[in-house]
Amino acid sequence: MTAAALIAVLFGMLLLLIRAIAGPTLYDRVLAVNSFGTKTVLALGLLGFVMGRPQFLDIAILYALINFVATIAILKFFRYRSFQVPLVRRGQGGGNG
Repeated sequence: MTAAALIAVLFGMLLLLIRAIAGPTLYDRVLAVNSFGTKTVLALGLLGFVMGRPQFLDIAILYALINFVATIAILKFFRYRSFQVPLVRRGQGGGNG
């Protein structure tokens, strides 16, 4: 039963790779890569369960954290074109005119 679940997750990962390559917009590609990372965490958990190695769950949790931080960083970069935080947004001057 778990082997069938692992095969289904791998098939879903294949579909997400196709979406990441052929996505019509940038945000579709970022969402596909984020979902691929989530499926990777699920696959690591299933693989650890099948092999009887609970250490894989630690690796899966670490990978989930890296996936989350990387997705936020990529979206911030594409929004502001920089990793620096803008002090004043455009169009919102300090009220001085």
